[in-house]
Amino acid sequence: MSASPFDSIRLVVLSAAARLVFALPDGLLTRIFGRPPSVAAGLRPDAWALCRIAGLVDRDAGSAGPLEMRIDTENLAQVVTLDPEPGVETRDIELETEAGPLRTRLYEPAGSPTTGPLLIFFHGGGFVVGSLDTHDQSCRRIAKSAGIRILAVDYRLAPENTFPAAPDDALAAWRAVQADPSTFGADRDRVSVAGDSAGGNLAAVLCQDLKRAGEDQPLFQLLIYPVVHIGAETASKDDFASGFYLTAERMDWYEEQYCPGDLGSDVRASPLLAEDLSGLAPAYILSALADPLRDEAEDYAHRLAAAGVPVRLDRMPMVHAWFNIMISRSSVKGHDVIAEQVRKYLAEVPHPATSNSGDRIRWDDARRYRKTDPQPARRHRART
Repeated sequence: MSASPFDSIRLVVLSAAARLVFALPDGLLTRIFGRPPSVAAGLRPDAWALCRIAGLVDRDAGSAGPLEMRIDTENLAQVVTLDPEPGVETRDIELETEAGPLRTRLYEPAGSPTTGPLLIFFHGGGFVVGSLDTHDQSCRRIAKSAGIRILAVDYRLAPENTFPAAPDDALAAWRAVQADPSTFGADRDRVSVAGDSAGGNLAAVLCQDLKRAGEDQPLFQLLIYPVVHIGAETASKDDFASGFYLTAERMDWYEEQYCPGDLGSDVRASPLLAEDLSGLAPAYILSALADPLRDEAEDYAHRLAAAGVPVRLDRMPMVHAWFNIMISRSSVKGHDVIAEQVRKYLAEVPHPATSNSGDRIRWDDARRYRKTDPQPARRHRART
């Protein structure tokens, strides 16, 4: 997936321009790009700036094939990331699974003990794009900030490998760690799972798979704006259908590649559809204010809480994919919020999902951000 000379030059120019724009103070960003519409009131200025300029590096859904989309995603990741995070060592490990070799990358903060907690991470990308490299800097930063090893999994992508290839790979990675934790420097009892977007789906499905199999749950599950209902129609999908980076059209295209026909109705594709969510790992779920996926992520948090699962939910004042946009000040703060909560889970302090009022779900938008009034997620309407 090498880029042409023209694309390489374009990438360098866009990278420099992006760093310049996102270095501007919030007030100046607001003067240049204006304020977001009322439906996205409270969106951070740098997040709205991203929405306004996203068309420079993005294609319309379906205008290119999966391979071209993957090249675009790899290029965009280079544009919106920071320089490599120092103090984190990496090691690529190939797992042997029934489906064939499975690539993973282990991130180890300098000075890590021989054995410690491990976070298994699944990248986002609509089950079609994304890789170990697109999420490399995000994994490095969380590993260092939270002081935890991270094992990133390069699961099989659609449409070459449709559902259930991806959740099968996620389950295989989990079992490989449990079978031989010393290879990954892991304490078997302190292994957690995480993912953003499509990767959040895989982390959520993995917890349900383990429950069905009668196997131990992860220490916790970290779900960053997860996909939890393939083909759902929600108010947030209508409100943010276009103009907010991830479009409803692109979501539909991704889902068609991953779950052709009626495969999306399977609970291993749409974990929100599972009837019983009790007994799952404690969950930290982050939604994004102006994201088509916002309502389904928040619905999943509510359903987990109703089933007795400890849950913390933070609605971040950003757009989809903020986890990867490391040149954004708001995204870096978001990483700090995640790292702080991960440290709390690992330290076994009173569960971060419990607020002073006793509510399982906190709507504080993470304490580094201005609070906004909660907007309960509205019910999904099954697509016909």
